[in-house]
Formats: sequence, C-alpha cells, structure tokens
Amino acid sequence: MSDRLERDQLMTNTPTAAPLLSPTRRGMIAAAVGAVLVPTVSRSAEPAITVALRPDLSRASTVFEGWGTALAWFANVTGGWPAADRERLADLLYGQNGLGWTIARYNIGGGDRPDAKPYLRPGAAVPGFWRQPEGAAGADWWDPDDPAMWDWSADANQRWWLDAIKARVRAPILEAFSNSPPWFMTVSGKVSGAERRTDDNLRPGQEDLFATYLARVVEELQRRHGVAFRTLSPVNEPNTDYWHAANTQEGAHWSPQRQGAMILATDAALRARGLAAVVSAPDETNSHLFLADWDAYPREVRAAIGQLNVHSYGTVNQTGVRDVARASGVRLWMSENDTPLDKDPEDFEGMASPLAFAEHVVLDLKRLEPAAWVFWQAVENLSARDGGKGSNWGLIKTDFSTSPEGPHTIHVTRRYWVMAQFSRFIRPGYRLVPVDDLDTVGALSPDGKALVLVHVNGGLSPRRLAPPAGWSGRMIITDAQHRAEPVTGLVVPPRAVATLILKRGA
Repeated sequence: MSDRLERDQLMTNTPTAAPLLSPTRRGMIAAAVGAVLVPTVSRSAEPAITVALRPDLSRASTVFEGWGTALAWFANVTGGWPAADRERLADLLYGQNGLGWTIARYNIGGGDRPDAKPYLRPGAAVPGFWRQPEGAAGADWWDPDDPAMWDWSADANQRWWLDAIKARVRAPILEAFSNSPPWFMTVSGKVSGAERRTDDNLRPGQEDLFATYLARVVEELQRRHGVAFRTLSPVNEPNTDYWHAANTQEGAHWSPQRQGAMILATDAALRARGLAAVVSAPDETNSHLFLADWDAYPREVRAAIGQLNVHSYGTVNQTGVRDVARASGVRLWMSENDTPLDKDPEDFEGMASPLAFAEHVVLDLKRLEPAAWVFWQAVENLSARDGGKGSNWGLIKTDFSTSPEGPHTIHVTRRYWVMAQFSRFIRPGYRLVPVDDLDTVGALSPDGKALVLVHVNGGLSPRRLAPPAGWSGRMIITDAQHRAEPVTGLVVPPRAVATLILKRGA
C-alpha cells in the first residue's frame, strides 16, 4: 500500500459531479457490450501510425480468474449508507452492467482499544471482532475459547458488502486479509504500527493467538453470510518501513522470520478448524521485496503458502515473481494496486491518471502473468480540500465525512471507464497471451474463438491497429470524449484506451 497517509490525503474543494447511471448512461453501458456503432472518433492533427498486433496464441498461459477490489475502508463507510446509494455502488462494481468484478478482499480489522482517542483516517478504523470484558486490564485478558469475548455484530458495514457481492456474482472469489493484529496483541498497543518503523509490532509468542483470531473470524463469516473464503492473508506489506505508531491506518511490520512464523501458525489454525481456505502471502508492496521475503523463507514456510500475493507499487523484478510462481506451481495474484499519475490533481474527467493506470495494468499482466488483478480501494474519499490539489486514487470518489444518512454525491471518474476497458472483456476463464507490442495485453477465450486485445495510446498520434490475420471485430474506446463506447474502425485516437473484441474470420 505504500504509506497511504502520504499518497492520498491532500484535501481540497470538490467539483460538481454528473448524475450517476442515468437512463442515458445505462443505455451507454449496454451499447458498450453490444455491437451498436457511434460516429468514428476524430483524428489528431498528428500523422497516424500503424501498430501491428501479433499475439502468440500458441503460448496462451495463465488462466485469468478475474478482477476485484479490497473492501476495507470504503466498505466500512458506504455499507452503512441508505439502500439506494450503497446498492448503486455495488452495481457499479459488481453488477453485470458495471465493471463485472468477481473478486473481493475482506479486511479483518485488528481493532483499537475502546478508550483510544480516534486517530485513524476516515474509514480506516475497521472494527475487530473481539469484545473486552468490563474491568479487564492489561493486554492478556482475551480468551478465544470464551464466547463472551467475541462480538459478531461488529463490522456490519463491510459485512453488508459480502451480501451485496454474493447477490450479484454467481461464484465470487473471496480472500480475507489482515493489516494489523488487535491492539492487545501488539507491542505498541496501537494498530497503526510499532514506535519505530522497522520494529515488528506483534508481541513475541502471539502468533498462535493471532492466527486463531483470524481463522475463527473466517469461519464465522462463512457461516453467517453463506460465503466461502478461498484464502487468508495474515500479513500485509510486511517488510517495509510504512507502519509506525503515528500512522493513520492499520499496519504492522514483519521481518521475514516473523512472517514465516505467522504463515505457519495461520496454516495450522485453518487446518485445526477444518477450513478449506489456504494461506496467501506475503502481500508485499512490490516484487523486489517479495523476492527478499521469499528468499528468506525456509522450505516449510514456502510449502504452507497456497497462493502467492504481490502488490505492484513498484515494477522492478516482476518477472522474478512470475518465475517463483511458475517454479513453485502456486497461483499468483496481483493483490493490490492503484496507480494514478504522481502529483496529478484530483480530476474526475482528465485522462492523465487513467492513462497511467491503464499502462500499469497492461505491464502487470504482461510481466507478472497473474491469475487476478485486484484494485486497492475502488471508492475513495474526496481529496481536494482546503486549497490542496488532491489526488486521483480510486475509481469512484465521494465524501466519507458526510453523515451516513446522506445525501451522498457519487463521482464516477474517467479511471472507472478505463477499468471497464479491461474487466468487461477479459473475463474469468480467459487465458493471457503474450503480445509483442509493449502497449497491448491479450487474452483468449476458453473456447479459443474470441480474442481480446487492450491497447493504451498515451501518445499524440492516432494509431491504426492491425489485428492478426484471420481475426476481425469491433473496438471499444475510452478517451476524453468516450466512456467505454463502441466506435467504427480500428483507429485509436491519441490519449485513449482501446479494447478490440475479435473473432476468427468474423
């Protein structure tokens, strides 16, 4: 997550948003999926160039499982909104006429001490499921075998999203993840981290207790909501200097040795409860640190990991992580990212951050070859306040400080429509295929009859795309004038993202 305190908390005034999902917009969404044609996009004054797209279908590899988001902060806020508002958001992300996502990462909150003065940013105080008995003092009072010490009414807002996703997705893939242990298991007594950035914050010897907490929460959420968690990630961006007591979000540093102990404890806790979920790890912030963690794990720790997770807040050594997954025979996820253009002011309609985001997705898919690509926070707090320029984190922007009753203004940004260029067309079950153009990623349908190519044109010249011989079809565009809309021809305008949906001999 790279310290989100520094990444996305500049605040300023908010522009007015256009209405969300009006009948016209719903028609536009339907048109993007169908074969409706709109007038050809305008040409730039710069000369057009031709880009030959040559996918190697003989090397179709990773079976792609889908797209999704971590719930965490935005779910902790929006799950308590009026039904019309929160249902609208759920449709935008997981509905068939929205992004069509199929994956969600549920954040098991650590939970701060009940008497702590609030210090976490809006939405970040995700409740824990423990209950502290009246009169309990110190840090050693919690007994997971005592039913009175569990609070299953906690985290109602994020849990609403589990039900909303279940109602929209036939077989959602769910992962539970933790940012911090509960406060009473930490050294600092705070869920934001240790006093020093590079100190481990889980108290020595607490691995089994923390693992029991996580596994028991997974078990109970499954039972109460009728869902299945496939994986449980016990540490997050562990070997970094992001997490410290003065931070405003949950986080904890873990040395590779402590990571290993926690991975083994979590695996044992899942097995002890007879759960089908497996451990995912290490959810490192970038590939470089992932490889450092992996190199330090002994054989038994590696064997206990059922899914490899890496974030892509840095792109150095990504193919090394791909190789680890291949050599281990373990599924790999790109489990967290959100990459707006650095220092790009908050702008719902501008293309600078959407283009940067699209290029990042393309390169992640080409270099990591992951089975899934998961967004950090699909819905983000408005960040342009008090004269600051803000930033473009998130696909949808809203005001987290508004009372739950509303009214709530929801801003669907141009980045949302760029995401649609990928997630509506590269569907679960498609296989990633290498394409020799650096700006293009490809995927082949399970039956081999449909080929999807997503191309990013960040330049000033139009690009005439030449699909492989024997394939033809249609193109969808997002740029300053189009929101995931079909266009005639195969000329991609400057500063645009295009998706080609091709059929053999069509």
